Amino acid sequence: MAVLDILEFPDPRLRTRAEPVSEVSDATRALIDDLFETMYAARGIGLAATQVDVHQRVLVIDLSEDHSEPQVFINPEVTVLEPELGEYDEGCLSVPGFYETVQRPRRVRVTALDRDGETFTRELDGLLAICLQHEIDHLDGKLFVDYISPLKRQRIRKKLEKEHRRRA
Repeated sequence: MAVLDILEFPDPRLRTRAEPVSEVSDATRALIDDLFETMYAARGIGLAATQVDVHQRVLVIDLSEDHSEPQVFINPEVTVLEPELGEYDEGCLSVPGFYETVQRPRRVRVTALDRDGETFTRELDGLLAICLQHEIDHLDGKLFVDYISPLKRQRIRKKLEKEHRRRA
């Protein structure tokens, strides 16, 4: 397993739409292991392959404090179960240090493949539903900053660009 570099906004590679996984292979499972390792090292609760510059429809989530509930979603497809939106303060490993309120559907159904390539369907609500939608956005080339005002997004962009120059 390896800790991979996480792309940061405004890196244009974050806007790449991920391709479906045609076969869950040993390489796919190795990517999943690396995603978990990277997410845990960064103290996150979700990570999409796009965020580490791998443009496959793979994402991982673990909402537990002790990393005991790892969840894998390959080629996830979501259906909204309730149109009512919930507001959540979202952060992102690709937009470090920033949190903004985003509205998303509270309840969804997801159909995906697990790490063994088996299809499953689950109904999700609360933080898990929000996290899944956030990570699927990454697979579609979207970021949570796309849901906020252009002024706020530009301010975040400038601050992160300044931080990137300082580190370089």
